[in-house]
Amino acid sequence: MIIAPSLLAANFQSLEQALKQIEDARWLHLDVMDGHFVPNLSFGPMVIEAIRPLSEHVFDTHLMVANPGQLIDAYIEAGSDRITFHVEVDEDKHALIDYLKTRNTPVGLSIKPHTSVEQLLPYVDRLDHVLVMSVEPGFGGQSFIDHSLEKIRQLKTLRTTHDANFLISVDGGINASNVDAVVDAGADVCVVGSSIFKAADPAAALKAFYDR
Repeated sequence: MIIAPSLLAANFQSLEQALKQIEDARWLHLDVMDGHFVPNLSFGPMVIEAIRPLSEHVFDTHLMVANPGQLIDAYIEAGSDRITFHVEVDEDKHALIDYLKTRNTPVGLSIKPHTSVEQLLPYVDRLDHVLVMSVEPGFGGQSFIDHSLEKIRQLKTLRTTHDANFLISVDGGINASNVDAVVDAGADVCVVGSSIFKAADPAAALKAFYDR
Protein backbone atom coordinates (compact mmCIF):
# COMPACT_ATOMS: atom_id res chain seq x y z
CA MET A 1 0.00 0.00 0.00
CA ILE A 2 1.10 3.53 -0.79
CA ILE A 3 0.07 6.42 1.43
CA ALA A 4 0.05 9.69 -0.53
CA PRO A 5 -0.29 12.70 1.79
CA SER A 6 -2.31 15.46 0.17
CA LEU A 7 -0.50 18.80 0.16
CA LEU A 8 -3.82 20.64 0.09
CA ALA A 9 -4.19 19.92 3.83
CA ALA A 10 -0.71 21.19 4.74
CA ASN A 11 0.20 24.52 6.30
CA PHE A 12 1.05 26.68 3.27
CA GLN A 13 2.97 29.10 5.48
CA SER A 14 5.60 26.40 5.96
CA LEU A 15 5.57 23.94 3.10
CA GLU A 16 9.21 22.98 3.59
CA GLN A 17 8.49 21.89 7.15
CA ALA A 18 5.36 20.07 6.01
CA LEU A 19 7.38 18.08 3.47
CA LYS A 20 9.94 17.13 6.11
CA GLN A 21 7.13 15.82 8.31
CA ILE A 22 6.09 13.30 5.66
CA GLU A 23 9.52 12.29 4.37
CA ASP A 24 8.67 8.61 4.89
CA ALA A 25 5.83 8.76 2.36
CA ARG A 26 6.59 7.55 -1.16
CA TRP A 27 4.13 9.81 -2.98
CA LEU A 28 2.88 13.36 -2.53
CA HIS A 29 -0.61 14.10 -3.84
CA LEU A 30 -1.07 17.51 -5.46
CA ASP A 31 -4.65 18.71 -5.99
CA VAL A 32 -4.97 21.32 -8.72
CA MET A 33 -8.37 23.08 -8.86
CA ASP A 34 -9.45 25.69 -11.40
CA GLY A 35 -12.67 27.13 -9.95
CA HIS A 36 -14.58 25.86 -13.00
CA PHE A 37 -14.47 22.06 -13.02
CA VAL A 38 -14.71 22.21 -9.24
CA PRO A 39 -15.95 25.17 -7.15
CA ASN A 40 -12.62 26.07 -5.63
CA LEU A 41 -9.07 27.17 -6.47
CA SER A 42 -5.88 25.66 -5.11
CA PHE A 43 -2.40 26.16 -6.59
CA GLY A 44 -0.64 26.16 -9.90
CA PRO A 45 2.63 24.92 -11.39
CA MET A 46 4.72 27.59 -9.66
CA VAL A 47 4.04 25.99 -6.27
CA ILE A 48 5.02 22.57 -7.59
CA GLU A 49 8.17 24.00 -9.16
CA ALA A 50 9.05 25.70 -5.87
CA ILE A 51 8.76 22.55 -3.75
CA ARG A 52 10.27 20.12 -6.27
CA PRO A 53 13.86 20.67 -5.04
CA LEU A 54 12.69 20.10 -1.45
CA SER A 55 11.22 16.65 -1.97
CA GLU A 56 12.12 13.23 -3.35
CA HIS A 57 8.50 12.09 -3.34
CA VAL A 58 6.71 10.96 -6.45
CA PHE A 59 4.62 14.02 -7.35
CA ASP A 60 1.15 12.68 -8.09
CA THR A 61 -0.70 15.61 -9.65
CA HIS A 62 -4.49 15.50 -9.84
CA LEU A 63 -5.87 17.99 -12.35
CA MET A 64 -9.40 18.90 -11.28
CA VAL A 65 -9.66 21.25 -14.24
CA ALA A 66 -11.92 21.67 -17.25
CA ASN A 67 -9.07 21.93 -19.77
CA PRO A 68 -6.29 19.47 -18.83
CA GLY A 69 -4.90 19.37 -22.35
CA GLN A 70 -3.83 23.01 -22.08
CA LEU A 71 -2.13 22.50 -18.73
CA ILE A 72 -0.38 19.13 -18.85
CA ASP A 73 2.94 20.44 -20.15
CA ALA A 74 3.17 23.15 -17.48
CA TYR A 75 2.69 20.65 -14.68
CA ILE A 76 5.13 18.10 -16.09
CA GLU A 77 7.75 20.80 -16.58
CA ALA A 78 7.14 22.02 -13.01
CA GLY A 79 8.10 18.57 -11.71
CA SER A 80 5.01 16.37 -11.70
CA ASP A 81 5.82 12.66 -12.06
CA ARG A 82 2.28 11.37 -12.59
CA ILE A 83 -0.76 13.14 -14.05
CA THR A 84 -4.42 12.39 -13.36
CA PHE A 85 -7.32 14.10 -15.10
CA HIS A 86 -11.05 13.45 -14.97
CA VAL A 87 -13.08 11.15 -17.18
CA GLU A 88 -15.89 13.73 -16.96
CA VAL A 89 -14.04 16.43 -18.94
CA ASP A 90 -15.18 17.18 -22.48
CA GLU A 91 -11.72 16.79 -24.04
CA ASP A 92 -10.61 13.75 -26.05
CA LYS A 93 -9.43 11.38 -23.32
CA HIS A 94 -7.71 9.01 -25.75
CA ALA A 95 -5.70 11.89 -27.21
CA LEU A 96 -4.65 13.09 -23.76
CA ILE A 97 -3.57 9.59 -22.76
CA ASP A 98 -1.62 9.28 -26.03
CA TYR A 99 0.13 12.57 -25.35
CA LEU A 100 1.08 11.66 -21.79
CA LYS A 101 2.52 8.40 -23.08
CA THR A 102 4.74 10.38 -25.46
CA ARG A 103 5.92 12.39 -22.44
CA ASN A 104 6.72 9.14 -20.59
CA THR A 105 4.42 10.28 -17.80
CA PRO A 106 2.23 7.74 -15.99
CA VAL A 107 -1.39 8.69 -16.57
CA GLY A 108 -4.54 8.18 -14.57
CA LEU A 109 -8.23 8.92 -14.88
CA SER A 110 -10.35 10.01 -11.95
CA ILE A 111 -14.07 9.54 -11.38
CA LYS A 112 -16.35 11.63 -9.21
CA PRO A 113 -18.57 9.94 -6.59
CA HIS A 114 -21.59 9.78 -8.88
CA THR A 115 -19.72 8.66 -12.01
CA SER A 116 -19.95 4.95 -12.77
CA VAL A 117 -16.92 2.73 -13.13
CA GLU A 118 -18.23 1.79 -16.59
CA GLN A 119 -17.20 5.24 -17.84
CA LEU A 120 -13.59 4.04 -17.58
CA LEU A 121 -13.99 0.96 -19.76
CA PRO A 122 -12.70 2.50 -23.03
CA TYR A 123 -9.43 3.45 -21.34
CA VAL A 124 -8.55 0.87 -18.67
CA ASP A 125 -6.02 -1.08 -20.71
CA ARG A 126 -3.89 2.05 -21.14
CA LEU A 127 -4.05 3.57 -17.66
CA ASP A 128 -1.35 3.49 -15.01
CA HIS A 129 -3.79 4.34 -12.24
CA VAL A 130 -7.43 5.10 -11.56
CA LEU A 131 -8.39 7.63 -8.89
CA VAL A 132 -11.69 7.08 -7.10
CA MET A 133 -12.98 10.27 -5.52
CA SER A 134 -14.57 9.22 -2.24
CA VAL A 135 -15.74 12.79 -1.56
CA GLU A 136 -17.08 15.46 -3.87
CA PRO A 137 -13.97 17.02 -5.43
CA GLY A 138 -13.18 20.63 -4.66
CA PHE A 139 -12.87 20.85 -0.88
CA GLY A 140 -10.77 19.14 1.77
CA GLY A 141 -11.97 17.77 5.10
CA GLN A 142 -15.10 15.97 3.85
CA SER A 143 -16.40 12.63 5.14
CA PHE A 144 -15.80 9.43 3.20
CA ILE A 145 -18.71 8.37 0.96
CA ASP A 146 -19.38 4.75 1.82
CA HIS A 147 -20.52 3.59 -1.62
CA SER A 148 -16.97 4.29 -2.82
CA LEU A 149 -16.02 0.89 -1.40
CA GLU A 150 -18.18 -0.85 -3.98
CA LYS A 151 -16.56 1.17 -6.77
CA ILE A 152 -13.14 0.08 -5.54
CA ARG A 153 -14.28 -3.55 -5.61
CA GLN A 154 -15.67 -3.10 -9.12
CA LEU A 155 -12.36 -1.66 -10.30
CA LYS A 156 -10.44 -4.55 -8.77
CA THR A 157 -12.66 -6.99 -10.67
CA LEU A 158 -12.44 -4.96 -13.86
CA ARG A 159 -8.65 -4.93 -13.62
CA THR A 160 -8.63 -8.72 -13.52
CA THR A 161 -11.19 -9.30 -16.25
CA HIS A 162 -9.46 -6.87 -18.62
CA ASP A 163 -5.95 -8.07 -17.72
CA ALA A 164 -5.06 -4.46 -16.88
CA ASN A 165 -2.28 -3.18 -14.65
CA PHE A 166 -3.53 0.10 -13.23
CA LEU A 167 -3.17 1.02 -9.57
CA ILE A 168 -6.38 1.82 -7.69
CA SER A 169 -6.06 5.09 -5.82
CA VAL A 170 -8.67 6.53 -3.46
CA ASP A 171 -8.94 10.16 -2.38
CA GLY A 172 -11.19 11.73 0.21
CA GLY A 173 -12.09 11.28 3.85
CA ILE A 174 -9.64 8.44 4.55
CA ASN A 175 -8.70 8.15 8.20
CA ALA A 176 -7.66 5.58 10.80
CA SER A 177 -11.20 4.28 11.20
CA ASN A 178 -11.83 3.44 7.54
CA VAL A 179 -8.44 2.85 5.93
CA ASP A 180 -8.62 -0.91 6.54
CA ALA A 181 -11.95 -1.13 4.69
CA VAL A 182 -10.53 0.91 1.80
CA VAL A 183 -7.48 -1.32 1.48
CA ASP A 184 -9.49 -4.51 1.92
CA ALA A 185 -11.76 -3.39 -0.93
CA GLY A 186 -8.74 -3.23 -3.23
CA ALA A 187 -7.04 0.17 -2.95
CA ASP A 188 -3.33 0.31 -3.73
CA VAL A 189 -2.90 4.03 -2.98
CA CYS A 190 -4.63 5.95 -0.21
CA VAL A 191 -4.58 9.73 -0.51
CA VAL A 192 -4.73 11.17 3.00
CA GLY A 193 -4.95 14.87 3.83
CA SER A 194 -6.36 16.12 7.11
CA SER A 195 -5.67 12.90 9.05
CA ILE A 196 -1.96 13.45 8.50
CA PHE A 197 -1.32 17.16 8.11
CA LYS A 198 -3.85 18.29 10.74
CA ALA A 199 -2.54 15.80 13.31
CA ALA A 200 -0.46 17.04 16.23
CA ASP A 201 2.43 14.96 14.90
CA PRO A 202 2.08 14.42 11.13
CA ALA A 203 5.09 12.09 10.98
CA ALA A 204 3.59 9.84 13.67
CA ALA A 205 0.18 9.96 11.95
CA LEU A 206 1.77 8.81 8.67
CA LYS A 207 3.63 6.01 10.46
CA ALA A 208 0.37 4.84 12.08
CA PHE A 209 -1.19 4.36 8.63
CA TYR A 210 1.75 2.18 7.57
CA ASP A 211 1.78 0.27 10.86
CA ARG A 212 -1.96 -0.46 10.85
